[in-house]
Amino acid sequence: MKDRIIAVDIFRGLTIALMVLVNTPGTWTNVYAPFLHAKWHGYTPTDLVFPFFLFIVGTSIVFAYKNKKTNGGTYKKICIRTLKLIGLGLFLGVFTLSFPFFKDFADIRFPGVLQRIGVVFFFASILFINFNWKVLIGICATLLLGYWALMTMVPVGGIASTLERAPNNLANYLDVVVLGTHNYKADYDPEGLLSSLPSIASSLLGIFTGLILLSKRKKKEVLLVGVGIALLIVGHLWDMVFPINKALWTSSFVLVTAGWANIVLALIYFLTDVKDIQFGSIFKKVGANAITIYFLSSFISKIMGMIKVGDTTLHGWLFNTVYVHDFMAIKTSSLLYSLSVVAFYLLLAYVMYKKKIFIKV
Repeated sequence: MKDRIIAVDIFRGLTIALMVLVNTPGTWTNVYAPFLHAKWHGYTPTDLVFPFFLFIVGTSIVFAYKNKKTNGGTYKKICIRTLKLIGLGLFLGVFTLSFPFFKDFADIRFPGVLQRIGVVFFFASILFINFNWKVLIGICATLLLGYWALMTMVPVGGIASTLERAPNNLANYLDVVVLGTHNYKADYDPEGLLSSLPSIASSLLGIFTGLILLSKRKKKEVLLVGVGIALLIVGHLWDMVFPINKALWTSSFVLVTAGWANIVLALIYFLTDVKDIQFGSIFKKVGANAITIYFLSSFISKIMGMIKVGDTTLHGWLFNTVYVHDFMAIKTSSLLYSLSVVAFYLLLAYVMYKKKIFIKV
């Protein structure tokens, strides 16, 4: 692509690598705090990973549809890609090794990471193609302010709503009522229905960054850092009345994560596209097959957790046999396992890139 920004590809690949890292510890009972999600309100470095990907989805949309050709072929491609993403996510939710290789209907989780990526990609792409940046700002603000109003002003079951993990939390309530047993947890889903609205805003903020990168402005990295700092300040101020929360994907969470995304992307952009420093080329290769790498990591991890080896699983056997040692803290062993998994997928991405294997989802 003529206007390709190296930093965007590296950022995408780095985000996928981090997603693999935090999703595949040796054991979930022993993980260093930065590699765990916040229990409810607040955020950790791990909570930045998924919104970073939705953010870069928005940035990538700018380069993919910068000519805004609103013909039937464009809409068809968007719809097909959306259905592929949702389909892959549902497959991960239903697959099991036991014949007929699908879970009982009541046990299937309908929402998920890939499903959310598909939904966000669809709406962000359609909005970008049809509206200019000024209208998109209005839509983004409406999504964030509207979600705040819904979550704090709409009574649930005749009583005042709450932002805690409780039955009168509107987002949780809707997930339970509409999806029933098809949630991640019995009482909520971090990729639930109502919280999909502000997640679209995460991608719209990425679109604004893409427009900056595509513009003829000088010192784009400085502007991105300034935007990032502004988003962080507003997000943390909003946190005082609408707490930062990944599970609810609160509006303050959207702003704070987009703020950090702008700052990180600005740093990578400065190193690679401005200073032409050879940096992070392996992550560029991961980014070339981002969804494929994520799907394979999730699918293989799922299978390893199903295959029985003695009184444990293939995953448990491998971890306990190779990584657990008396001279090493169990959390360190767990982290080393994660790093090994990441290294495997980095190698896979490298081989696929060298052989020019690019699986477009």
